[in-house]
Amino acid sequence: MPYDERQLVREIEVKYRVDDLEGVLTALKSRGIEVSDPVHQDDQAYAPDGWQFGDSKIGVSFLRLRTVAGRHYFTLKQPVDNDQACLEYETEVTDREPMHHVALHMGYRPTVRIVKVRRTASIDGCSLCIDDLEGVGGFVEAERMVPDDADAQAVQADLAALVDSLGAAVVRTTETYDSLVHAAQHGPTANLDDSGFLLTIIPNERG
Repeated sequence: MPYDERQLVREIEVKYRVDDLEGVLTALKSRGIEVSDPVHQDDQAYAPDGWQFGDSKIGVSFLRLRTVAGRHYFTLKQPVDNDQACLEYETEVTDREPMHHVALHMGYRPTVRIVKVRRTASIDGCSLCIDDLEGVGGFVEAERMVPDDADAQAVQADLAALVDSLGAAVVRTTETYDSLVHAAQHGPTANLDDSGFLLTIIPNERG
């Protein structure tokens, strides 16, 4: 999300674990929804010194360096209402390595590397991300950019209904990718259940 000082906006999302990504792609295409070609994303996540996985993320600013097709992006995210409702600022940078050192000198430390293959689609004014997350598995994210005063829970309920309408078998998680990758590498943190997932099953009504 490019920075725009005229209006603060937040990224609101919901995230689901999916075992059959091809089934999701087929469901989208059957509705005439165009899906992008896959792109490789290589992210380095950063957290403030002193913050640990298992601590609350609300009100804490996190950084990310992302490389996609040779282009680099520097992002700040600050969870507001919950971990998947964040104030976000992003800008493209010419060189990743200097920005890594900027983050270190700002008092941040690298936490996990997040590597995934992503396809995207637009549906009903929302962005849909179909992700194959290295070392973890398949996910679907539905997200929308909203004004700063929007009701995050209401937006997330709408996004959840959108994912439900696809008719795919999915498992909702309230975690972010950094926490999911960390749990896969080191085991779940103290404030997560054994799987790291909120087990909300949406049945495949289309059989």
